Amino acid sequence: CFFALKALNAQQAGAAAILIADDCNEPLITLNTPEETLATEYVQDIAIPSALITKSLGDRIKEALSNWEHVDINLHWREPLLRPDELVEYEFWTNGDNECGPTCDSQLEFINNFKGAAQILEQKGYTRFTPHYMTWYCPASFILAEQCKTQCINHGRYCAPDLKHYPNRGYDGKDIVIQNLRQACLFKVAKESGKPWLWWDYVTDFAIRCKWIDKYTKECADKVIRSLGIDVTKIDDCIGDTEADAQNPILEAEQKAQIGEGNREDVTMLPTLMINNRQYRGKLEKGAVLKAICAGFQDATEQAICSSEVLTDIETNRCSENNGGCWEDNIANITACRDTIRGRVCECPVVNGVKYYGDGYTHCESKHVYLTRKKPSLQTRDSGYTYCESKYISLVRKKLSLQRCNPSEIVVWAIVLGLGVAGAAGYAYYKYKILVRSLLRYLLPHRLKVLECEVIFIC
Repeated sequence: CFFALKALNAQQAGAAAILIADDCNEPLITLNTPEETLATEYVQDIAIPSALITKSLGDRIKEALSNWEHVDINLHWREPLLRPDELVEYEFWTNGDNECGPTCDSQLEFINNFKGAAQILEQKGYTRFTPHYMTWYCPASFILAEQCKTQCINHGRYCAPDLKHYPNRGYDGKDIVIQNLRQACLFKVAKESGKPWLWWDYVTDFAIRCKWIDKYTKECADKVIRSLGIDVTKIDDCIGDTEADAQNPILEAEQKAQIGEGNREDVTMLPTLMINNRQYRGKLEKGAVLKAICAGFQDATEQAICSSEVLTDIETNRCSENNGGCWEDNIANITACRDTIRGRVCECPVVNGVKYYGDGYTHCESKHVYLTRKKPSLQTRDSGYTYCESKYISLVRKKLSLQRCNPSEIVVWAIVLGLGVAGAAGYAYYKYKILVRSLLRYLLPHRLKVLECEVIFIC
């Protein structure tokens, strides 16, 4: 049965942890989460740690236990990590496909949560991060097959499986390979400009701004790249001609990096995190990964970085440069960029209690209007007021509609309006009588004899 099912069975039997011994002497592999739907149903219920150990170690433990010996087993990060020093090198083997199911969901969630800490560590010179991408090749005899054409570029040299989780998702395995290549080239260009941490912003922004049908279009990708201040032409030059019958230097290097060498193991699954050339075996979660990275520092460096609040409270200060690639209104001094411990985010702001709406990258606007005074003009003779769309809200105008009222409300409004009209008419008639009487009092004593007919006319 699956390793995951073994772990669940051990947990239900009351185990606090499970060590699974290999059945033959061979290099260890990473315990992978099974992709089958039936198997993944119980994975979320596993709460105990699990690990695969070599056959030789398993035999020693079983022999000691069979002899009723006391066995102590300690698991700590210092053992698997090599070369503890002042700089930790780590790699993240990932994939540009964010719609491949639970694995891709957890991968993107990790990138979103870890982005802020990764950028801080990189900017301060504590770590050296490199993203990597796994590709396959199509056998020569199948290059002309439709499957290879839809999943590969450069005549079958670099391929990605087209996982049809969403039949109408609008892109094939070929598009995923190109997106992987674009991300690798962006990292290369950003690193050459001294800002390798921009990779984290591109991946998270692309996942937000380029969804579903438009997900892997070059136009959408270029918009994200430009918003980060990166030269798109350099990215295009790095990608090259994906239809050419030739090797791509970037993807060639990626395929070579997949193969283990010395103490470095082969990369066989996604996602995979490698710290100081050793595969990380823990949970892909911010806190756990930070602990593993901290284990790669020398004691003095670890004390300064990992034993403080530097990774939990500090902000990334990305908004101070190019406004973080977010929307801003320079005149009103309003921005959608916010620095957080998870990195910069582009979210439309709330100003004076009023919420702005939009994608946070290209536009933000309020949904309300306000009343403003126009400047006097000799050419116009109007009331001097106008309604406009605004970023400053002082008066919200609400339209009344009979369709929103029920019958009883309509009757009440009709009675109120009727009484109002009757009152206004009565008041007007009362003022009219007072005016006539005043005129008579003035005219009769002084002009009755001379203007008798006029007085009668007035009456």
